[in-house]
Amino acid sequence: MSIASDARFWDRTSRKYAKAAIADQAGYERTLDRTHALLRSNDRVLELGCGTGTTALRLAGGVKAYLATDISAAMIAIAEEKRAAAPVPALAFRTTTAETLAQEPARFDTVLGFNYLHLVRDVPGTLRGIHAVLAPGGLFVSKTPCLGNMNALVRLVLLPAMRAIGKAPHVSVFAAADLDREIRAAGFDIVATEDHSTKGTEARPWIVARKKA
Repeated sequence: MSIASDARFWDRTSRKYAKAAIADQAGYERTLDRTHALLRSNDRVLELGCGTGTTALRLAGGVKAYLATDISAAMIAIAEEKRAAAPVPALAFRTTTAETLAQEPARFDTVLGFNYLHLVRDVPGTLRGIHAVLAPGGLFVSKTPCLGNMNALVRLVLLPAMRAIGKAPHVSVFAAADLDREIRAAGFDIVATEDHSTKGTEARPWIVARKKA
């Protein structure tokens, strides 16, 4: 299994994903509101794991430049369809990874990663890539399911079984405390941690981290 196989999974499921309803709409709106409050009109923003562009289209209108990315070309194609129907001048979509962007000269004031970190294969490496693409003092804003704090039956039985038959992508399992440590180890200070969930007891912390000077 590889990033390429992950991309193929999301390519196959992209149209179904695009039609699915947001499971916790109120929690999602809270995350958008809190994130929007952090963005400034002259910011250069990078979103990783943007999927079909729903969040990007909601947030990109208030900043200087917004690059929304995903490993799935099919997801990005759907996002481009949405942008064509409702253009946002500051917004661009691209199929790429944090690791690739880290090798390029562009730097961003804010990096966003919603429902993203648990889907990458190398969480520490990805966090280092995010650190590299941020300008000094830049913000990394994330909201991540922490399966290590969730139902053991799901993470130990159901999820592996679904992956085995191609019904689930790669998922990294970690607890919220582990994620906190990994973010700090990558060179960030944690500025804020909030729970925006309004349904159930999911561990999905919204975290604001600042790149150390």
